[in-house]
Amino acid sequence: MNELAIKEKIYEIRGQRVMLDFDLAELYQVETRVLNQSVKRNIRRFPEDFMFQLSEVEWDTILSQFVMTSRVKRPKSALPLAFTEHGALALAGILRSDVAIETSIIVTRAFVAMRQALTTLAIPVKLNEIERSLTNLRHEVEEILADQNDINESTRSQIDAISEALAELQMSHSTDKPRRRIGFIRDNE
Repeated sequence: MNELAIKEKIYEIRGQRVMLDFDLAELYQVETRVLNQSVKRNIRRFPEDFMFQLSEVEWDTILSQFVMTSRVKRPKSALPLAFTEHGALALAGILRSDVAIETSIIVTRAFVAMRQALTTLAIPVKLNEIERSLTNLRHEVEEILADQNDINESTRSQIDAISEALAELQMSHSTDKPRRRIGFIRDNE
């Protein structure tokens, strides 16, 4: 089996890239139950950061990703074990076959290739995306502030013009002769 085929059997679960027990059993050319029995006999070699058992929800999510149902590979009551890169390597140590040794090297290379691909492609692409977004956002904010300043200058000049017009009206009003009263005028006034 080649690296590409192995990469397709690597899943992201609980924020870690893992391979499932039945896929590893197939790679190491042993039955899944034999692999799991070996793990149980050597459980101290498999701390939680090396191996964990999937929850029912995680297993259902993984099953929905399979093109063909893989439930036939497992009993309905047993949930699969998920092995991280270190767990997959530890398996090679307890299985002790030539196939296990050769396969562990290929599995390790597949995990390393995935890690390199993710770090070399994803981070620069995301950084470029973020940089572009920030540049666009900066330009938009600058345009909004420039428009706001234009509105403020325009508004200020209009207010100044209104103030001057009112002042002129008040000045011209006070120099004119007194106005005649409007309304009913009595004779004695």
